[in-house]
Amino acid sequence: MRILALLLMLLLPNLAMSQGAASLVADNVTINEDRQLIANGNIEVFYQGSSLRASQITYDQASDRLTITGPIVIQAADGTILTADTATLDPQLQNGILQSARLVLAQQLQVAANQINRQEGRYTQLYRTTASSCNVCSGQAPLWSIRAERVVHDQLEKQLYFENATFLIRDIPIFWVPRMRLPDPTLQRSAGLLIPKQRNTSQLGSGVKLPYFIPLGDHADVTLTPYLSPETRTLELIYRQAFANGDLRIEGAGTDDTLVEDNRSYIFVNGNFDFANSYQLRFDIEATSDPAYLLDYDYSDKDRLDSAIDILSVTDTTMTQANLTYYQTLRDDESNASLPPIVAELSYDGRINPGFGGTLSYKGDLDTAYRYSNQDGDIGRDVTRAGASGMWQRNWITSDGIVVTTQTGLRADIYDVRDDQAFAQRDLRVVPEAAVTLRWPWAMTTDAGTSHLIEPTIQIATSRALGGTPPIEDSTRNELDQGNLFSLSRFSGDDAVETGTRAAWGVTWTRIGSSGTDSTLSFGRIYRQDADTRFTPSSGLDGEQSDWLIAGQMRIPDGFVLDGRALFDDQFEVNRAAGLLRWQNNDISLSAAYIWQSDDVAENQPESLSEWSFDGDFQLNDAWSLGMEARYDVAADSPVRAGLGLEWRNECVTIDVSVSRRYTSSSTVDPTTSYGISGSINGFSAGRSRGGPAASCNN
Repeated sequence: MRILALLLMLLLPNLAMSQGAASLVADNVTINEDRQLIANGNIEVFYQGSSLRASQITYDQASDRLTITGPIVIQAADGTILTADTATLDPQLQNGILQSARLVLAQQLQVAANQINRQEGRYTQLYRTTASSCNVCSGQAPLWSIRAERVVHDQLEKQLYFENATFLIRDIPIFWVPRMRLPDPTLQRSAGLLIPKQRNTSQLGSGVKLPYFIPLGDHADVTLTPYLSPETRTLELIYRQAFANGDLRIEGAGTDDTLVEDNRSYIFVNGNFDFANSYQLRFDIEATSDPAYLLDYDYSDKDRLDSAIDILSVTDTTMTQANLTYYQTLRDDESNASLPPIVAELSYDGRINPGFGGTLSYKGDLDTAYRYSNQDGDIGRDVTRAGASGMWQRNWITSDGIVVTTQTGLRADIYDVRDDQAFAQRDLRVVPEAAVTLRWPWAMTTDAGTSHLIEPTIQIATSRALGGTPPIEDSTRNELDQGNLFSLSRFSGDDAVETGTRAAWGVTWTRIGSSGTDSTLSFGRIYRQDADTRFTPSSGLDGEQSDWLIAGQMRIPDGFVLDGRALFDDQFEVNRAAGLLRWQNNDISLSAAYIWQSDDVAENQPESLSEWSFDGDFQLNDAWSLGMEARYDVAADSPVRAGLGLEWRNECVTIDVSVSRRYTSSSTVDPTTSYGISGSINGFSAGRSRGGPAASCNN
């Protein structure tokens, strides 16, 4: 019969009066003539979250010690497990000696030792040890192990200190170190060397990256990564800091290599902060020493850098925004002076519901585009615009179910243009506009539970620009899509507005299946009284009649998504087309995309664009995973980028191998092939406790 050993508390009155007394449960408990308590059979001892299991325990009141006969299993409150054959401990299980023992951390890293000493409830000293996170089979050496003369585990700092340590692979010594420190697998942040990475490129040769992580208190850290190869000496840096209302991240690098004569560097800074009254501050800084540096070292694929600061406040009825952006081009055919490099914007949007019905929205904004050059024309033109607008909108539903939407508004813009004699220095433009939109939703649900919604829509709009014609700085790239088919203006910015009388019509069919399969299909076109020559041929918006727009999407519950859109003329010649196919489940993630655009000199595209891309991730089994990517320029019949990555993981080792090729080239960038390999031993990496499948033992 199991007995709750209240006798133990009688023998230990001081312990019983403390806040956390030990409890013992056993099949049999006796007290001998020397006032020793002896417990036998299915023994369990509990103390402040720690537990002990053994076959026999003898408590000697005179020495206040426990003598324990195994097999012994001690589990601490933090999950640490100690096993041993015999042990001598204090009643609180905090101090003592364990013989033929094993320490298991986070159910992952195990350290076997001839003897383990527990001191102060914090330090565990292990003598003549073997440490490994690999599955150990009888008569077979683990895949890797570390043998040391002594190991000290600091339970408070969560660190392991090795003395006279040798790293072995299948019992073959690889290297020896007199002392080393490694984090235990429960530690999230610890100073020390992270996983090294080998990188081999056709430009920089074979090199290695050795990242070193340094915590700076509880809320900041820095990672320094020397990157060394025969062709480069590079130091990379990542600094992170968390604040109560936001976070800051700085990454950059400095390089001395053989590719260029001068030193090279880059820096990216990102900050996000939230303040009172719904205000948000976002800023980023992007700079590099030369156009090819980011691609040569695979830091970024960006061909234009933008450094910006943005302040935003959003409430239920208002939005206030201010931003300042500096652009730096990395393209061969552009100069910073012509972008323009400096753009600033300030805007305030609001809406109210007036007493006469509908919704009244209003906006005031100020923006400027500044170029360094004072030359006349596009290369030196500076433009500042101040604008104000108001729009009233109201909906009605007729007895036949037709939704009638009326819109009427007025906008006014004042322009100040410098360094371009083709435009007046100061000009005023006023644009009154109005539109009526009719939507007639038809809905039905089948007996099987599938819902259908068909919405034919027609819109008639008119507007007129009174006053001057300003330069177009922010509306140079425009395209017809399902999002702007029924917009009052389909220019992407404020400098250009649609004028004249025009009509748009379209039909949208939405299907919601009872089994979870959803789909939508849209079709439409725009008609104008007069053609607008400011739209480019490939935009689908030029001429008196726009291209036909067709767009659709399908989603299936098992992770399948199909999304596509196309613009084509009356002769069914496609101007633009884009498609996305994606499928994802627990083991596979596939994504394929295609884009087509006809040549358009007005958009600085003398040749047609035709390109597809593919991304795939495959979990082949519990141990192997494969990732791949590819981009191919169909028009040029040439690949753009290709990459392949392979990972093997078991319970104690992770190995990553990758190869990639970038085919693009210019006067500053050469094609590059990169190879990479990295490996880690699971069980020591801070914050990385996930392992793969355990190796099986064959009898």
